[in-house]
Amino acid sequence: MRRRVSLNRVSESQTSMAFPKLMAIAGRLKFPPHRIAHLLDEKGRHELELPGGFPFAVSLFRFRAGAVTQRLTWHQRLELLIPLDGPLCERMGDLVVELQPGDVLVVDHLKPHQAVDVPGLDTRALVISFLPECVFTAGGPPTDYAYLIPFHRTLADGPRVLRAGTGQAEDAHEALARLLSCYFDKRNPHREAGCKAWLLVLLNTLIHAFRGSALERGDVLHRQKQSDQLRPLFEHVREHYSSPVSLEAAARMCGLSEAQFGRVFKRLSGMTLRTYLNQVRMAHAVELLEETQDSITEIAFRLGFSDQSHFDRRFRRTFWRTPSQHRAGIAQKR
Repeated sequence: MRRRVSLNRVSESQTSMAFPKLMAIAGRLKFPPHRIAHLLDEKGRHELELPGGFPFAVSLFRFRAGAVTQRLTWHQRLELLIPLDGPLCERMGDLVVELQPGDVLVVDHLKPHQAVDVPGLDTRALVISFLPECVFTAGGPPTDYAYLIPFHRTLADGPRVLRAGTGQAEDAHEALARLLSCYFDKRNPHREAGCKAWLLVLLNTLIHAFRGSALERGDVLHRQKQSDQLRPLFEHVREHYSSPVSLEAAARMCGLSEAQFGRVFKRLSGMTLRTYLNQVRMAHAVELLEETQDSITEIAFRLGFSDQSHFDRRFRRTFWRTPSQHRAGIAQKR
């Protein structure tokens, strides 16, 4: 059962005083439509390439109804999502989080997630992506672990959203404005250093915003280690999403016993391996329905289903409509 988390609507007058500054900088930049199908390889893989020396990127998108690539993703990189002009819904696992302009969402990157295409959708948004080693490494100062706190939560926690009308939003929007300005200043020889400085300011703001549910240092480091252990499984599923993966095989890939793997996977993702594999398949199903002319039967077999009826049932259970209805709806929008 999917749960919807609503956030009180925030008008522009209720956002921070720094928000207009952020909007002014964004107004000088180009926000392309959120259409990434052309970036996917023949296996549907879209892995954001982050620079090795400074694994950080700011992506600009315009989300419009009928022009959103419906792809569920789950990855190692950490992400923040900030809508600018209007509301935006983000699906994370079984949650649908409703965001308003200026809200800062800490994306639950270990759960399959995507922006939801809804009628009337039209907003620009920032997506800030980086790897954990951008702010904390084993050889760095031990205090740097704190910058990872916003991205690690217990299963009892709800989604982490810094609301646009709260006190901490002023500092967050100021840091975002400075970060955006620095990132797109290609002439600045110290651009990366400036980006890291303002990223740390932004993360420090989030630490204070969520300090009531902060994890201890040991918990954060332990979860990060466990996340790294699951990396071989993530990579395998990206390449072979149409093939079944047994619990035994998944545990072996990660160097864990079946019992250990089950506990680690459930703790980090909040779901079972079977649920995750089904969600990945459904993400690719949406892409194939929208971006190819293959028949639904052909798509079912490509995804590893034994017959179309099984595929239909699974798709309806995930998206509340059949594959045929989804394809027909896309055709009408175009």
